[in-house]
Amino acid sequence: MTDVLTDEIARFVRAVGPDPDETLIEMDEYAAAKGFPHVGPDVGAFLRFVARLNDAERVFEFGSGYGYSAYWFADVLPDDGEIVLTEVDEDELELAREYMAAGGYNDITRYELGDAMATIDRYDGPFDVVLIDHQKSRYADAFEAVRSKVPVGGVVIADNPITASVVEFDDLLEWAEDGAPTDVNEHTQGVIDYLEMVRADPAFETIAVPLGEGIAVSYRVG
Repeated sequence: MTDVLTDEIARFVRAVGPDPDETLIEMDEYAAAKGFPHVGPDVGAFLRFVARLNDAERVFEFGSGYGYSAYWFADVLPDDGEIVLTEVDEDELELAREYMAAGGYNDITRYELGDAMATIDRYDGPFDVVLIDHQKSRYADAFEAVRSKVPVGGVVIADNPITASVVEFDDLLEWAEDGAPTDVNEHTQGVIDYLEMVRADPAFETIAVPLGEGIAVSYRVG
């Protein structure tokens, strides 16, 4: 994981944030043992905080892995709420099912095996919170697919808009300050395309938050 914060500040953020329960601790240990690029407890706590702030009832995830971010979201959803997990890896999705069940969240969780872009077409809105965390080259397509399903007051959050193992921050900074660089890998270009799209959309206000590997938060204002 390529955190954007120093180790000391990241430790501080986690120390003053909410304490993870036993299942989340187990999920963190799984990520460490397997080298799985999950969002981590600092971002997880922020995701839950956002869902709490806008009284979220429905959440959709483009890419859920083994359910780590979904577990944080689910904690603040109502008993009649819904969170949709999407994952192309059957084993990861089954592990997500086990973890969500351990937390008592199975009744509000929908598990969708396959392409998230195909899955979103089968769901009507509204979704109060959307997390985009799949292939970077498809971030803009994901936003376009879900945009109309996010109500005023809803939030779209994209992971890795600052850095990741496949994203080059220097190229992102050059784009942000001076315009798009000429030689960019497809993952970095995907982030640029996404940020250009959400920043140009008058219905959304977007900020970058330096937690974990960075997250972009787009709030629907109109």
